[in-house]
Amino acid sequence: MDDSNPLEKALHTARALVLADLAARAVAEATVVSMVEDAVAHRRWWVEQWPEGVAYVAGLVAQDVQDALLEKHGRWPLCPVCDAGEPHALEVEPELGPDPHWVCTKAGVVVAPIGGLR
Repeated sequence: MDDSNPLEKALHTARALVLADLAARAVAEATVVSMVEDAVAHRRWWVEQWPEGVAYVAGLVAQDVQDALLEKHGRWPLCPVCDAGEPHALEVEPELGPDPHWVCTKAGVVVAPIGGLR
């Protein structure tokens, strides 16, 4: 990795953080890793068009993978905070901002930073 290139560093970091969350929830199978790679490729193009968005890449890749998983596998990551009611997924906040976290919007709590799920 070229540490002098902020785009490449952000993309590699985003990939690693999302893969860590997938592994923490035992869903890092080959097809899901391919979804991460697709999301990273898409966001590479996106940030090349809008370089100021480099700080937002990790959250956007996490959201892209979450959306792809919803279509193929179901909600992810499921909320570990709420015991009662229908299982629901955590959301990325801020949707477009630096320092993204997984948040339970029903309970109004931050669960973990992107890459920090257990």
